[in-house]
Amino acid sequence: MNKRFRRRFIGVFTALFALSLLAVGCSNDSQQKTDKVQIAEVTRSIFYAPQYVAIEKGFFEEEGIEIELTTTWGGDKTMTTLLSDGADIALVGSETSIYVYAQGTNDPVINFAQLTQTDGTFLVAREKQENFSWDQLKGSTFLGQRKGGMPQMAGEFALKKHGINPHEDMNLIQNVDYANIPNAFASGTGDYVQLFEPTASKFEKEGIGHIVASFGKESGKIPYTTFMAKESYLKDNKDLVERFTRALYKGQQWVDSHSAKEIATVIEPYFKDTPTDLIETVTDRYKSQHSFATNPILDTEEWKNLQEIMNEAGELPQQVDHNVLVNTDIAESVAK
Repeated sequence: MNKRFRRRFIGVFTALFALSLLAVGCSNDSQQKTDKVQIAEVTRSIFYAPQYVAIEKGFFEEEGIEIELTTTWGGDKTMTTLLSDGADIALVGSETSIYVYAQGTNDPVINFAQLTQTDGTFLVAREKQENFSWDQLKGSTFLGQRKGGMPQMAGEFALKKHGINPHEDMNLIQNVDYANIPNAFASGTGDYVQLFEPTASKFEKEGIGHIVASFGKESGKIPYTTFMAKESYLKDNKDLVERFTRALYKGQQWVDSHSAKEIATVIEPYFKDTPTDLIETVTDRYKSQHSFATNPILDTEEWKNLQEIMNEAGELPQQVDHNVLVNTDIAESVAK
């Protein structure tokens, strides 16, 4: 074998060997395990923008996670879905974890990542009011939220703050199912209603009602909506939950550092019946009142405020220490 042929042979052999290694590498990458996580979200709202951003920007995918998102429409339904293993993780108000704990359980539901840090509802009046005053609610018919739910409790907290007893100073309606509240108001029930976005802004645009106040501004910082899972799930899936929380944190940071217009463009697929400019308006409203948590850590002060609001509403079954139902280790590790 002459030198030229030997060099050519070695070159071809080297190239083929490199290609075989590349093929093996690609094969391993294609076979890399992707973990599926089922999320049950309590409602579909622009309030949850960081979650949708984390999905759409591929942050979960980067962490080897495939998200299966289901909207369960109401705190009771969401918690039932989680407890019956219909979901791995629930996005719902932290008060639900306290209710489950108070009933007695060997597998408590643990809050591990906070998404929103204020109430997300707005007070919508049927008639346009140029100079709104909370006193105007006295004697009115108020279409409220579910008894014991965070929206209703935060709403009552705000009303009492302005000297209004919701059970004595107004006709409070609470027997309408969560998903049907907007339709009830649109059909003529109530002078005022407490609504999430984008419904509140849609109603304003269509002339059905007019936003006159924000319950988020009135009730202060609370762990309004958090990601939670059974304690057993957290123990059995430590790495997965950490990757999940890291992806969420990326979404939170992206929302915090980008404009309402940019956010609206990303989350538009989740609100196909809502014009992009309206999504932008709502997003800007939430950003301006700091409703989106910028990190997933649920701190002790927020947990304290939550229980004070529940107690004020007469719905706190028992005081529960922060370290009993809140795991901050994962969120703190990710945020570092």
